[in-house]
Amino acid sequence: MRIGAHVDSTDPLAAATARDADAVQFFLTDPQGYKSPKPRADAEALRAAEVDVYIHAPYLINVATLNNKIRIPSRKLLLSHAAGAADVGAKALIVHGGHVGGVDELSTGFDNWRKTFAYAQEQGGFATPVLIENTAGGDHACARKLDMLARLWDAVGDYEVGFCLDTCHAHAGGEDLLGLVDRVKAITGRIDLIHCNDSKDPFDSGRDRHDNLGSGMIDPELLIAVVRAAGAPVIVETPGDVEGQAADIAFLRGKV
Repeated sequence: MRIGAHVDSTDPLAAATARDADAVQFFLTDPQGYKSPKPRADAEALRAAEVDVYIHAPYLINVATLNNKIRIPSRKLLLSHAAGAADVGAKALIVHGGHVGGVDELSTGFDNWRKTFAYAQEQGGFATPVLIENTAGGDHACARKLDMLARLWDAVGDYEVGFCLDTCHAHAGGEDLLGLVDRVKAITGRIDLIHCNDSKDPFDSGRDRHDNLGSGMIDPELLIAVVRAAGAPVIVETPGDVEGQAADIAFLRGKV
């Protein structure tokens, strides 16, 4: 099982070495901005490295929204980040499930996701596999609750799309981690990546605040059970920089 961490984008390979990580995840641009990625000087080294690379798309991407000023740029940005991810040899590009403004807009939001993949197909397809990630908050989120995830997968499941399961997001989003992997796979048929994070907040809080494994409000045995059941690569997105993340990686290796 490949286990790694979300790291600063400055020198991901050095960050992997410092954490004894098999994999790294990082942003190609400011996660709060709409800029397309530029070529990286270390792209060749990243492609050649034994460390697996994952790219996280900017947080502002929301292809589900009915707001044209956000949705259309989001579609284009997702394509450009997939191309940037391919340039560094990434295994996948992770993007949040997005949200709409009201419950009556959800059907359109799911169809907007479908149109995103249709649009990408017209442009030659995503250069890197896209993994949709479950989210922690929002009453009108497309991938917080499993019933919404099922509706999303009804819309996009015929395309080449994967799934990233975040344990903190599931806990904060009100989904019990016990048996969660089976329930997710019954919908998506797959889990391609685990974001294994503890949570600073209680169950169903809707708050996305990660904690180090065993330091938050999720039973560590539940986290281990999710990782074991999924059998997928793992990224920790936990605080504490090198020391905290290295400890989390070592904890997982000792248990799985």
